[in-house]
Amino acid sequence: MASILKIKNDMPGISMLCAVLLIAVYPILISCSNRSETRSLEEGETIKADAVVATDGTGDFTSLQDAIDAAPNNRTEYYYIYVKKGTYKEVVTIPQNKDYIYLYGDDATTTVLTFDNYASRVKPDGSEYGTSGSASFFVQGNNFVAENITFENTAGMTAGQALAINIGAQHSAFRNCRFLGHQDTWYAGNGTYQYLKDCYIEGSVDFIFGGSTAFFDHCQLESTRNGYITAASTPESQTYGYVFHQCTLTARPEITESSVYLGRPWRPNAKVVFVECAMDKHIQLAGWHNWGKPDNEKTAFYAEYKSTGAGARKDTRVSWSHQLTMEEAKRFTYENVIGDQHPKFIEEKIQIK
Repeated sequence: MASILKIKNDMPGISMLCAVLLIAVYPILISCSNRSETRSLEEGETIKADAVVATDGTGDFTSLQDAIDAAPNNRTEYYYIYVKKGTYKEVVTIPQNKDYIYLYGDDATTTVLTFDNYASRVKPDGSEYGTSGSASFFVQGNNFVAENITFENTAGMTAGQALAINIGAQHSAFRNCRFLGHQDTWYAGNGTYQYLKDCYIEGSVDFIFGGSTAFFDHCQLESTRNGYITAASTPESQTYGYVFHQCTLTARPEITESSVYLGRPWRPNAKVVFVECAMDKHIQLAGWHNWGKPDNEKTAFYAEYKSTGAGARKDTRVSWSHQLTMEEAKRFTYENVIGDQHPKFIEEKIQIK
């Protein structure tokens, strides 16, 4: 069993030391810094995987859910599950009694967790899955971490609400992960905290939604058609909602100019802030939408600071949004929003059994 090892925060603007994955007898370098800096690891700086999942039978399990079910309950330190490259088609749940699960994939583009449920799909008992029940991956165990993993829902563009991930755990963190879907791709509930570092999220309508506090750091947000990026439902008493820090907003080539809104409030009091983000021309000139409810304009806090690119047009934004000053933007730093509210990433090597 691996002991607790030295772990450091991911601080915006400061390069991460890199994790090295030891496979068999040769090392594969996994970059985890936006500046691609590395360091020499001292001999013995390794973590032994507690379980290995592989579709070809070379691991301890062929099913990720089986590996999670076999993990001890009520842990207070990380349980490392290494997931070899492959496509795993199964609905996966991290139960509430499975805290400190740490998933580590071979590579985000080749290690894919996928399913194809959608909200109106009928279950065997005759009921529908519903929006929250349509997810391919459910996180309920606290202090969950994932690296180098794709979370995917393949129900398709016309299926309606179809979540790639549903996060109910209070604290979680994701690094170098991909979240693929269309409507309602990424969801996290009220009172929860997420840190996403160097991740890719794609979708069409409200594809980042919910009432959580989430800090998206150097992520890419890809629109798959005209629509809305965020649909926050931040509780009135909650200080922060979504903060996007130095993210890139892109779109499929066929998406027309000025056709995607930065967000609309799923509930009153929605809070979304874009800090130093690059926005392509698909972003709506108005920026924000009130969901057809003028009263939302009085309660939503929608703001930008130093947006750049063809979609950054502060002179055309709706009058009820905000362009922050430098002093105002200091409220929305990593330290203030999420710093001590997420489980930290490892920096050591992982050795497969």
